[in-house]
Amino acid sequence: MSDTPEPRSKVRTWTRRSFLATAGVVGGGLALGLTLSPNRLKMSDDSVATGDEILLNTWVKVTPDNRITVFFPHSEMGQGAGTGLAQMLAEEMEADWGAVSIEQAPATDAYINSDLGRGYILGQGANIPAFMYPMIDFAFLQIANGLVGQLTGGSTAIRLTGQHGMRRAGAAAREMLLQAAAAEWDVPVTSLAARDSVVTHAASGRTATFGALAARAATFSPNLKPALKDSAEYRIVGTSKPRLDLPEKVNGAAQFGIDVVVPGMVYAAVALAPVRDAQVASVEDAAALGRSGVRQVINLRDAVAVIADSYWTASRALEEVGIDWSGGQTDLSSAAIRAQHMSDLDTGDMEEMDQAGDVSAALASGTALNAEYEVPYLAHATMEPMNCTVSLRGDGADIWVGHQNQLHARNAIAETLRMTPEQVTMHPVYLGGGFGRRGDMDFVTLAARIAQAADAPVKMIWSRETDMANDTYRPAIISRMQGAVENGRITAFASRYIDARSGMPDSERPFAFQYEVPNRDVARVICPSPVPVGTWRAVDFTQMGFFHESFVDELAEAAGADPLRFRMDHATPRRRAVLERLRRESGWDRDLPPGQAIGVAMVDSFETIVAQAVHVTVSEDRAVKVNRVTSVVDCGRVINPSAAEAQVTGSVIFGLTSALYGEITLEGGGVQQQNFPEYDMLRLSNAPEQAVHFIASDHAPGGLGEPAVPPVTPALCNAIYRATGTRIRSLPVAKSGFWAA
Repeated sequence: MSDTPEPRSKVRTWTRRSFLATAGVVGGGLALGLTLSPNRLKMSDDSVATGDEILLNTWVKVTPDNRITVFFPHSEMGQGAGTGLAQMLAEEMEADWGAVSIEQAPATDAYINSDLGRGYILGQGANIPAFMYPMIDFAFLQIANGLVGQLTGGSTAIRLTGQHGMRRAGAAAREMLLQAAAAEWDVPVTSLAARDSVVTHAASGRTATFGALAARAATFSPNLKPALKDSAEYRIVGTSKPRLDLPEKVNGAAQFGIDVVVPGMVYAAVALAPVRDAQVASVEDAAALGRSGVRQVINLRDAVAVIADSYWTASRALEEVGIDWSGGQTDLSSAAIRAQHMSDLDTGDMEEMDQAGDVSAALASGTALNAEYEVPYLAHATMEPMNCTVSLRGDGADIWVGHQNQLHARNAIAETLRMTPEQVTMHPVYLGGGFGRRGDMDFVTLAARIAQAADAPVKMIWSRETDMANDTYRPAIISRMQGAVENGRITAFASRYIDARSGMPDSERPFAFQYEVPNRDVARVICPSPVPVGTWRAVDFTQMGFFHESFVDELAEAAGADPLRFRMDHATPRRRAVLERLRRESGWDRDLPPGQAIGVAMVDSFETIVAQAVHVTVSEDRAVKVNRVTSVVDCGRVINPSAAEAQVTGSVIFGLTSALYGEITLEGGGVQQQNFPEYDMLRLSNAPEQAVHFIASDHAPGGLGEPAVPPVTPALCNAIYRATGTRIRSLPVAKSGFWAA
């Protein structure tokens, strides 16, 4: 048995404030950057273009036979982001879509997603002079290195990387190809046109493919501020293109982390502490080491790993290892955490998040309401458990892992192995579900630590039980709300809520009350969770959406108003249009038989507005059947309608699952749920019909991977109330005596 220590590694949370603060640190040297900053779109990695492939700029390469490959700095975990990003680049490039393929960008510094940060802070930067762009781009490259790396999360791929990066890269590539043709034919660039990967000189009838022009085009410098197309000219964006990652997923060629096999590989099964913060006191491993195929039992002090020739052998042998754990938070329980939250709401320090008017006066003059809502811890429950394969070599390491930030994972592994980041080579694979969990570093650094003590390449796999009991959960929090209505209007809204610091940027304003109210007072009590918490699909919007949208229904009832029209009366014009469309599409005004009802909710998140109507039937024995969910979405310009619809329908299933079943509880310092029988999922048999409608819009694209998750829970609970008169203020709905039919 070997023993190895644990190095620490952290991931930084990115916000607009942290971007600007970092820019201030870097800013002292930016004046020099006006002349010395490299062209961001000329940066690349030697590995991305081989043979006769020509790299036009960082994000696109062309072959002589006119094939086009788009690199994207995100992970593919079922959301189809790579296809959408390729559509945006190909549209501006005037590429032949039938010749376009995608490839995940390598986890190297040249492929840091600086466009995410630049777009987040500056947008398109229309008022910034072109001569300053090299400095600005290079500055954001430095800033993004430590803050976002190659983040996949926050619904940022289309709305930031695509809108502010891929479009520019495509337009710059088009300009380079036109310049090459102009030089080749000695004609003005303005006399040329590009379409379907061909450049044409109408006056002479000459044509040349992108592939034929690529080598000469690559000698020109990409324009960092090229002219972008008007949306009226779009032929690729806005159309339902089949996802480019699907063929290999259908034919079985796609490789997920769990599929990886490398020569000489062994397998690791791990046992983590059953009680938070417990440590290994002793290990009895004789029985496990006596099992055929077992190579090692490794004591990592906070974990024990069994190394064997197969995962089955390793996992069975792990059951035979006698582990004595000591210490840890044995008095930690869900009840104790809730009691701490209640105490903090009573006596903790408040931090004001939004204030306007005089809430106290409005509460005194109108019909006042008070309500307390709470949500539990939730696991991510990805279908593919956590896994990572590590192969150490004399001069570095090779890593195969499905991760939501390959670049930061590389850096964390390098730190763990005491290597430079350049010594670690990442081999990206598909993710079998992420939802935020695969942005964490715990499972990759654990795999690296195990590999240090093993004598062969190691694939570490967590069992479902290990995965569920050692997640970084969505926080359990509480919100106390007050409101007042007078003459059919909301005159006051106040909220005091627990903030468990799950990583949600304040700049996204998840705490904001989204209706027009003159008197507001929203404050938080920061109370870090004693249980590891992290980003869970749609993050704090799922909690605040449930709190606020349920309470709005209570305010509507106090005002004697229809809940949907009540929302419309308090909404901005853009939000009101979404609600009006929902009223028509959902059949809101129709009469329903006893036991049936429709609930409504709307949440504006990640620059996308989603309103949902949930139609339920509740039986006398309190069985809830979700019949239909109607979603109306204003996400700005829709890049790929079929992929967008899939994101919405998948989000609805994800949200309904958490509302109906989701709850992680603790007792004696450990998580009580161990597998799916205790943490159930929505099945095909009780999944609802769905209808998705998009608002035609020329606004810039918003996010879509997450915004349809938050509204479905309050819409469901509001429907149950309308059907039964029982108000649900604590999730899941089973706590109120209901069960999913």
